[in-house]
Amino acid sequence: MTTKNTENLNISAFDAMPTPEEIHAKLPISEKATKTVNHGRNLLRKILERKDHRLFVVVGPCSIHDPVAGLDYARRLKKLADEVGDTLQIIMRVYFEKPRTTVGWKGYINDPFMDDSFRVDIGMEKARQFLLDIAEIGLPTGTEALDPISPQYYGDLITWTAIGARTTESQTHREMSSGLSTPVGFKNGTSGDLGVAVNAILSASNPHSFLGINSQGRVAVVRTKGNNHGHIVLRGGDGRPNYDTVSVTMVEQALSKAKLPHNIVVDCSHANSSKKPELQPLVMTDIVNQIRLGNNSLLGVMIESNIEAGNQPIPADLSQLKYGCSVTDGCVDWDTTEKDDPRCGHSAS
Repeated sequence: MTTKNTENLNISAFDAMPTPEEIHAKLPISEKATKTVNHGRNLLRKILERKDHRLFVVVGPCSIHDPVAGLDYARRLKKLADEVGDTLQIIMRVYFEKPRTTVGWKGYINDPFMDDSFRVDIGMEKARQFLLDIAEIGLPTGTEALDPISPQYYGDLITWTAIGARTTESQTHREMSSGLSTPVGFKNGTSGDLGVAVNAILSASNPHSFLGINSQGRVAVVRTKGNNHGHIVLRGGDGRPNYDTVSVTMVEQALSKAKLPHNIVVDCSHANSSKKPELQPLVMTDIVNQIRLGNNSLLGVMIESNIEAGNQPIPADLSQLKYGCSVTDGCVDWDTTEKDDPRCGHSAS
């Protein structure tokens, strides 16, 4: 009996992929990088547990496509992080995987050469190298976990993880989050629904068993302990913001009903800024004002920022790409990032 006529009918190829163990061996984590990751995670947990007064800020490019410009940005951000470290924990946003509503460039891991060659094997190695480089300069990183296999390749280098609005409701991502070594922020649904994020936090806090891979690349039953540092990330929905005082109060009530800590992060981008990156500083100013008026639930913000403002399409001739400018969502530029200080709620200039 044969199954050749009943399976893999729409598969064109199975290309070999290096195992996580092989990638780790080729690009091992250093002592300095380990210190960066552990320090960042410990500080973030203390913030979420109200043992540290700092606000955490996840800031950086919408997505990484040029590691040279990415490192340039990271060095600038490290200098800024050192200057504001007494009141802010700065985490660089390093996104390699981009969810798509239909089609489009899916990110640095999926298509590192931006030419539809889809060399995932090379992309994964390049992504790990980039994270190592950032950790070596002493800057913690945050990313979105989209593919459930990817964390086995570079999860040891991540300080904070986001689960996106499209995947917060996914059982696969809730199970994966229960085993991640980082605190995890769950975004509300694209419609603005808070319930999916609250349920995701509850689900991820419990142990799970599911199919995955181990470090040798073998299919395994993954058994997790549960993640106690899940929290909600407000990103607006259906074109409407949800960072105002009324919305935040409603989130606090939903968290109370679920018997969860009032740990709230606001994504200053997406619907919260009507997808206009230049409005992100206004969102952050509002959040800081709420904190100054006594809100104790708002613990962090997310900002999409790059060297240059705005975004650009991916040209056929990649040499025409503008340096330090996003190829996905629009960002604020570096000067705006540096001047807009969450410690005072307005431009520091």
